[in-house]
Amino acid sequence: MSAAQTPPASDEGSAPAEPRAEAGAPIALVLPLGSGTFGRAAGAVRAGFLAAAAAANIKALVIGHGDDDVLTAFSAAKEGGARVIVGPPVRDDLKKLATSGLELPPTIALNQLDDTAQLPSNFYTLTLTLDSDARQLAHRAREAGATTVAVIASDSSLQQRFAGAFNAEWILAGGDAPIMYHFDRSPEVLRLLRSELIKNHADAALLAIDGADVALAKSYIKSTPTYTSNQVNENLTREARFDLDDVQFVDIPWLVDPNGTAYAGLKRPDYPNATLDRLYALGIDAFRVAQAFVDGAPERLDFDGATGRLSLDSTRQFTREGKLMVFRSGQVVSAETR
Repeated sequence: MSAAQTPPASDEGSAPAEPRAEAGAPIALVLPLGSGTFGRAAGAVRAGFLAAAAAANIKALVIGHGDDDVLTAFSAAKEGGARVIVGPPVRDDLKKLATSGLELPPTIALNQLDDTAQLPSNFYTLTLTLDSDARQLAHRAREAGATTVAVIASDSSLQQRFAGAFNAEWILAGGDAPIMYHFDRSPEVLRLLRSELIKNHADAALLAIDGADVALAKSYIKSTPTYTSNQVNENLTREARFDLDDVQFVDIPWLVDPNGTAYAGLKRPDYPNATLDRLYALGIDAFRVAQAFVDGAPERLDFDGATGRLSLDSTRQFTREGKLMVFRSGQVVSAETR
C-alpha cells in the first residue's frame, strides 16, 4: 500500500457494518487505522477481513496503530495469543518489522520489500501490487504472437514499477527488448510520440500511465494491440469506454465477476472508488489465507479468491492471477470470450 494507491482523505463512502473483533482470537489483523495517510485504505482491508471472518464464524482480533507504532501493535498481537498475524500493508512498516528482531508467529504481510531485501523465515507475502498484473499481461502479449513491444510510461513511481515488471517478464518469456517511450500530455511530447511510433512499429503496446490518460495515448497507437493497468477501469462513463475499444487489462474477480462463487454471500460495500473495493477484496483473501495458517504454515495453498487465483510459491509469496478483461463496444468483458 503506497500513498499513490491510497484514496484521498476527502473521499466519502459508506462501508458495510463490521462484526466486532474479539480478543483471544487465533488470528490478528494489524493495520494503520490511525494513520492520516493510510487510515481510510486500512479501513477497507479491515472491513473485508471481518466480513470473511464473520462468514466463517471465526474470531479475529484487529489491532490498529498510527504512523509510528507498528512494532508496538505487532507485539500486542503476539502477547494476545494470536497464532497467525496479518499485516502490515505499508512497505515502510514492513521494513521496520523485518529488521526489528521481533519473534512472531507466521505473519502474512500485505506488501513486499524491495527486490534485494529478505523477509524473516516465518513471513509470507500477499499483495495487491500491479506487478503480478504486468507479468500476466506480458505473457498474454507473447501468447498472442507479439515479439516486439512499445512500452509508453509516465514518470510516476507506480507506473515505472508496472512497466519494469512487464519488461522483465516480457524478456524472460522470449520477447525482444522493449522499445521505451516517455509519456506526457504536452503537445510537443505527443507529437514526438506519434512520429516515433510510426517509425518503430511494434506488435503490441503497454501503456504504463494513469488510467485517465489511456484514451489519449490509445489515439496515437491506433490498431496496435494495447495493454494497460486496471486503473483504466475506474469511474468511466459508458461513452468514454468506446474510446478504449480492444484495450486489455487485468482486474480482480471481485470487481469484474461479481457473481463469483469464491465470495458468494459476502456483503458488498458502497465505496466511492474501485481502489477501496480492491482493498476490501484483499481483506477477504487475507482472512482466508490466515485461516489456513492457524494450525501451522501449509506446504501448499491454492484457491480462487476475490483478488484472483492465489498460489503459495517456494519463496513464501502468493502469486496472483486476475481476470483478463477487454473493452468492447463500450463494455468491459472477458478477454477470453468472443
